[in-house]
Amino acid sequence: MTKPIRAFHNDPAVKAKYMARVEHHMAADNFIRGTGWAGGRGCAVGCTLEAYDHTRYPVELGIPEWLAYVEDTLFEGMSIDRSRTWPKDFLAAINIGADLEAAKAPFMLAVLRGNLATLDALVVDTEHQDVIKAIKGSRQVTERCIELYSREDLYSDQWCEDARSAARSAARSAESAAESAARSARSAAYDRYAEELLTILRAL
Repeated sequence: MTKPIRAFHNDPAVKAKYMARVEHHMAADNFIRGTGWAGGRGCAVGCTLEAYDHTRYPVELGIPEWLAYVEDTLFEGMSIDRSRTWPKDFLAAINIGADLEAAKAPFMLAVLRGNLATLDALVVDTEHQDVIKAIKGSRQVTERCIELYSREDLYSDQWCEDARSAARSAARSAESAAESAARSARSAAYDRYAEELLTILRAL
């Protein structure tokens, strides 16, 4: 059985190193969207590694690669104000030596339940039957994913693809209904998901 990776390799010095780095980049206003790492500036992952390579998170920080992608995705989608401190807040929330795989199911359940709430809140004119059909399909897939996560059926390759499919479908449906409103709602949702993730990480 593979030994679980431990956050910051169970070494306070590793956390201190990367915390200092992201604090430096935050003070210098080096966090930018849409760029991995270039000219001393970059996204959450870029400024953490001073390179753009998610596969290095497990090696350098003891953080699973999937969680590096979550950090990156939230950074790109959240509000500008929230993104200014996100890389620091993310690292600060992770306890030294934590098994971060334990964050996967609670976080995905939070996202999927958030998707359901978004779908339920959509108001679509009855003449747009294609949108209504897409929303219904998105809801069915999302409910199926919640069922899988609630059973902790986490080691099937399908759960990840189902979750991505649900997220994509929900976003497409929302944008079809009201594109500008969906952009604003999506940013607020990313902010909420970021807070959900921090709460989960702090508890590990």
